[in-house]
Amino acid sequence: MTKHQDDGLYFLPLGGAGEIGMNLYLYGYRGKWLIVDCGVSFGDETAPGIDLVMADPAFIQERVSDLVGIVLTHGHEDHMGAIPYLWDRLRCPVWATGFTADILREKLIDAGLEQDVELKVVKPGKRFKAGPFEIEYVAMTHSIPEAHLLAIRTKAGTIIHTGDWKLDPAPIVGGLADEKRLAEIGDEGVLALVCDSTNVFLDGHSGSEAEVRESLSHLISHYPRRVAVACFATNVARLDSISHAARANGRHVALAGRSLWRIERAARDNGYLKDVPEFLTDREGMQLPDDKLLLICTGSQGEPRAALARIAKGDHPVVELGTGDVVIFSSRIIPGNEKEIHRVQNGLARRGVEIMTDEDHFVHVSGHPGKEELKRLYGLLKPRIAIPMHGEDRHLLEHAEFARRLNVPEVVMARNGSLVRLSPDPAEVVDHVPTGKLAMDGGRLIRMDSLIMRNRHRMIWNGSAVVTVVVDKKGRLLADPKISAQGLLDPDLDAHLLEDAVAAVAEAIEDMSGSQRKDDGTLSEAIRIAARRVLNDLIEKKPLTEVHLIRV
Repeated sequence: MTKHQDDGLYFLPLGGAGEIGMNLYLYGYRGKWLIVDCGVSFGDETAPGIDLVMADPAFIQERVSDLVGIVLTHGHEDHMGAIPYLWDRLRCPVWATGFTADILREKLIDAGLEQDVELKVVKPGKRFKAGPFEIEYVAMTHSIPEAHLLAIRTKAGTIIHTGDWKLDPAPIVGGLADEKRLAEIGDEGVLALVCDSTNVFLDGHSGSEAEVRESLSHLISHYPRRVAVACFATNVARLDSISHAARANGRHVALAGRSLWRIERAARDNGYLKDVPEFLTDREGMQLPDDKLLLICTGSQGEPRAALARIAKGDHPVVELGTGDVVIFSSRIIPGNEKEIHRVQNGLARRGVEIMTDEDHFVHVSGHPGKEELKRLYGLLKPRIAIPMHGEDRHLLEHAEFARRLNVPEVVMARNGSLVRLSPDPAEVVDHVPTGKLAMDGGRLIRMDSLIMRNRHRMIWNGSAVVTVVVDKKGRLLADPKISAQGLLDPDLDAHLLEDAVAAVAEAIEDMSGSQRKDDGTLSEAIRIAARRVLNDLIEKKPLTEVHLIRV
């Protein structure tokens, strides 16, 4: 660590700095550590076969006896979705407000961990202690209920960690951001503000959910057939707005997608959606006349197993959409999901479905602050130190420059692994710790930089080859080598190439000395090199090559 280990106050991002998603942040004080958020991101074409990715908690895992707990800012996957997967490595109390706790509890039940995790429900505005940290939830607005920033107090100073937020003047679900309390905390003194950077390029204000509600009502009135709306399942305010738009147009709302039902249950259990009629199932909805149905679907980001993707492919067990129907994408495209979303949209278009996005009509507002909201927050809190967070490098750099223009005395650029000393002395990055990513591969966690993933990438780009060789005790061939080159050579069409490869391997074995052929390791490596060389000569590929050496 550092020379100020005993009295220093530290911030260490392991995920979420220089990227959007996979948030995992650490605060260290007097030898104890606090985790804020523990989220996932989703696999893409750079992670073949991987659904979920999360920050590697190795740094804190090595210090788990000094870990006092995890505090969750809100219930989005990129802020709490990794807890079931990392629980065995962390095993500490988890604090959350009621709605977030209910979402997490469902995940823990699925993972068989509901009896293991010490889940503590916190009422907003109530302070609680975790080791040397005293924490207060302060209400903000976002695209999910009960989004809060954290006031983390220590004897070395107060840190504000925003999580995701905005200042919505008409949030539909839940109350306004507690600007009065923010001003009071600012007057008390804020050492550091660790702040969301997602929307830093947006001049002005992010917009209000109330405006979306009215826009949706107007838009839906123009369509005489079935209307489906795709949105984030956790956007309870949007569910409320869509229900309002449906009633205004004489329609009934049905839900398609398991995650929507989970969120709906958690929302109603926590006092939300009080004025929203009970939703229909997708099967019930499809029995209505076309002009009486409004369907809310999962899959706004093109997720292949979500309801909308299955509808687009025509293999949903209940829902069919076709010519004259419309699908409204009431969401933004998360960077990296473009291909998947366009694949779903193309599938819908082939079925004659009209597609409406935020490029065509006002159907979505962001849950993250524009520059005017950022300026307002900085004005209320008056931090000594600004640390841009929750964004790609370009977001962090823009946010840092924005904070400087607001005359924040100290601005620190931190990326994953940057150990930032906040106090004492001027704030600065004092060390860098190793970081990495873990991937959920089937039912196990593996490192993204593991041999497994490196080999998987090699196989995708260069294929794989298996060479089977049978020799006697002296290393003499007892039969022709067998070569299988899946994804590279067709056994029928490329038989002559396989024959050339077999001959090259046999020749390499014959060229070895008697002592070399008696050594399994030496013989196997010579065969592997010969096979890769001849395949590269024949088809200009260097496949991942495995040798099965059988000695009889």
